[in-house]
Amino acid sequence: MAKPKENPNYKVVAENRRARYDYAIEDDIECGIQLMGSEVKSLRNGKADLSDAYARFDGDELFLLKLHIPEYEQRGYAGHEPKRKRKLLMHKRELRKLFGKMTERGL
Repeated sequence: MAKPKENPNYKVVAENRRARYDYAIEDDIECGIQLMGSEVKSLRNGKADLSDAYARFDGDELFLLKLHIPEYEQRGYAGHEPKRKRKLLMHKRELRKLFGKMTERGL
């Protein structure tokens, strides 16, 4: 049987292998993240540190905290804070489902 072709539009930018060792991961969730232009360029260079990052609900929205994306070296006047709060982009239905799991089981 032939091996399926890799999607050229899909690339893993950063992965936290240590979290899979330290914690029991029950589900993988795929979502978008709201980034600035200099952050995108820095991530394309393969620079990100997920070691301290975690997600937290703020009202009815989900935010990623303490994700370290270093400043882009060739940036102009518009840079970004390396550890700023970033919004995760998910459908409301998925957010409600995740919030329900969190409060029900105490995850």
